[in-house]
Amino acid sequence: MKYNLCRMNLLFRPANEQDIPLISFLAEKIWREHYPSIISIEQIEYMLANRYSLDAILNGMKSGEKYFLAYTLNVVHAYASVELDSSSIFLSKFYVDVPKHRKGIGQKFFHYIVSRLDSSLPIRLQVNRQNIKAINFYFKMGFIIEKAADFEIGSGFFMNDFVMVRKGT
Repeated sequence: MKYNLCRMNLLFRPANEQDIPLISFLAEKIWREHYPSIISIEQIEYMLANRYSLDAILNGMKSGEKYFLAYTLNVVHAYASVELDSSSIFLSKFYVDVPKHRKGIGQKFFHYIVSRLDSSLPIRLQVNRQNIKAINFYFKMGFIIEKAADFEIGSGFFMNDFVMVRKGT
């Protein structure tokens, strides 16, 4: 039976340290389902170990990275994180569970996050240049491509990304 999660009781909340195992689990699930057609399995495993492990998420939270969750009942469907400074917001992570794509969760979740931030500041993000689904989603959310850039992340891996920006109001 097909159902629309957004008609159910879709809820959002800031995440805390107790949510770290859940965030890490969802990251592993999403990365292993979505990214093999975009980057190598070796790079996926490197990213998971270095950016989505329990310790990496805890260190991010302790250094000020703010995490958010989207869920229904006891099932988490998406997570995101932002990093703030005085001149901009960096949307560091924004992931929706792959089977839940195209159900309106991402759009509602994005608007929830934006409503909790300073709307006068621009929002920046990086997205893999081959991740067409995500790029199109960000276009719909009002982002434009600022530049293409390659970021060395260690162990010979690069993130070949677009830097996108959404102007503040």
